[in-house]
Amino acid sequence: MNSAFVPALGAGFGTGLSLIVAIGAQNAFVLRQGVRGQAVLPVVAICAASDAVLIALGVAGLGAVVTAWPPAMTIVGLAGGAFLIGYGVLAARRVLRPADDAQGLRADGAGTRSIRAAVLTCLALTWLNPHVYLDTVLLLGSVASQRGDLRWVFGLGATLGSLVWFAALGYGARLLSGVLARPAAWRVVDGVVAGTMLALGGMLLLQTL
Repeated sequence: MNSAFVPALGAGFGTGLSLIVAIGAQNAFVLRQGVRGQAVLPVVAICAASDAVLIALGVAGLGAVVTAWPPAMTIVGLAGGAFLIGYGVLAARRVLRPADDAQGLRADGAGTRSIRAAVLTCLALTWLNPHVYLDTVLLLGSVASQRGDLRWVFGLGATLGSLVWFAALGYGARLLSGVLARPAAWRVVDGVVAGTMLALGGMLLLQTL
């Protein structure tokens, strides 16, 4: 085995985690589904598999192609900014009206949302969020390119980091269900998410326009 294999794998794992762990709409959704105990496996699988595809595209060099075509960046900026602001507004609404979400947080595996709705929401939060592309295709792709022949090993490490994080977040949430099932706790989480999403969405639109 190449002596540089393990360091490259570990660097990818650590870099992937550092980008994914930051609180955001996707992580908050996975955490919420974990507390509910609803559709955890498909949600975790979608997040991890989507990251794997996007990381692979980044390692393959798609980021350089995208940045070289200005219209693509404009489309992503406008759509992404609108999406982030829209999700931020929804999170802010939950902060102001926590009682509306209390039943969902207490729900068991059956829940108030169907598995189909959870899957569609997860797909939207993953594929319509511009920061997912920035983190995986652009940032991880550019860092991986510096590894030369070991760039795919670095990408594999980042993919493993994503899988470990989402699995821990989705299934570990049940261990904190006593705290996270309280609307007051989610008001704090949603408040942070709302502020972050609104600020990022606004900046993205301003930069694009």
